[in-house]
Amino acid sequence: MAASPSQDEPYALTEDERVAWTRDGFFVREGALDDTTTQRLRAAAEAVARAAELALPEAQEQYAIDGNEYVEATIAGHEATVQLEHAPESRTVRVIEPMHPLDAAFEDLVDDPRLTAPMRGIIGTEGVAIFTDKMNLKRPREGSRFQWHQDSPYWTHFCDHTDQLPNVMVALDEAHEGNGCFRVIRGSHTRGPLPGREGDGVLGPLFTHPDHFDERNQFLAAVPAGSLVFFSPHTVHGSLPNLSDEPRRALVLTYQPAGLRMFKVDRVRNAGTSAGVR
Repeated sequence: MAASPSQDEPYALTEDERVAWTRDGFFVREGALDDTTTQRLRAAAEAVARAAELALPEAQEQYAIDGNEYVEATIAGHEATVQLEHAPESRTVRVIEPMHPLDAAFEDLVDDPRLTAPMRGIIGTEGVAIFTDKMNLKRPREGSRFQWHQDSPYWTHFCDHTDQLPNVMVALDEAHEGNGCFRVIRGSHTRGPLPGREGDGVLGPLFTHPDHFDERNQFLAAVPAGSLVFFSPHTVHGSLPNLSDEPRRALVLTYQPAGLRMFKVDRVRNAGTSAGVR
């Protein structure tokens, strides 16, 4: 990584975080967002989820891949992909992507220096843009698991700068083992994209083959609400089901160098101090 710009910024990448990123493929900033910001994001998540549920009956395109139900819906005037929970006939929203055009709180989060300042240090550029972002909802006793995977094997079909697509997960609720907290495999990023589970359905190749990482190296991101987990596109990650009576909601934003188009939308959305193009 290149040296991070403006090291005097209060939220800039620290040297310890740079070391952790290189060694482990992730680092955590516990409680980085204040309660007011976190509560606003929770409210936005619920408002967008309700809008998505209302939009589902009007959606023109719905399809299933390996039993996963997807709906291409219009929410708040914007197109988004909605993934539903895995239970048969469930209409519970599991994932919405992209999310930032759907609420002003999400738009503001894209530009928040608590995210963009460290991202500039990770990517090594003066300006950053959003690549994609999504809302993950794990409803009590229903939220399903996310199997072990890397993001880079999926994105390599779209672009050739996968090394410059770091993620940040924003925890909207306290996360712990019982509600299916986020997990990463420490050091799994060092070999780039790893082989997938070929022959295991259509989506199998996008899930990391267990022979190529050691699950004993997993780190459980049991963190308070408002925490940030920055992780590499090559880091193997996943989560278990939510077996608790509490929600486990999270937002995941993926950044890239400024001026590059988004993943699902043919548009540039620069972020932070470079947010001149929306």
